[in-house]
Amino acid sequence: MSSDHTQSIFKHTKDLEFKDTVSHQCGVTLNESVEARAIADVIGRREGITVTYMPAMIRIDGEGKIIFKMDEISEELGYEMTHEMFEISTSTHYGRMVMVDENTVILFGDMNEAMSYIAYD
Repeated sequence: MSSDHTQSIFKHTKDLEFKDTVSHQCGVTLNESVEARAIADVIGRREGITVTYMPAMIRIDGEGKIIFKMDEISEELGYEMTHEMFEISTSTHYGRMVMVDENTVILFGDMNEAMSYIAYD
């Protein structure tokens, strides 16, 4: 967990570096709330996750994929977290978000891996 990574998040345009590669990173920005703090606490305990707390939002960044289990978040929260409540807490995300079932939301940094969960006719 991190308390201040804002220097790596907010950069002046002249300091940005553009690359023609795929990063496989994914992340979510949450509106500051009791639910968002519970989500950040659970996910922030995992290897390879960076949590950044800001005055009105919480940002969670990871590599490859981030798995959000509603039952784990519910246990931390003390009441039921549904995937609908999760989506309300989420102000934005990058990567492909897939609701696997009522308990699991996965955020993928690799579009090809996400495609195995998405059915097309």
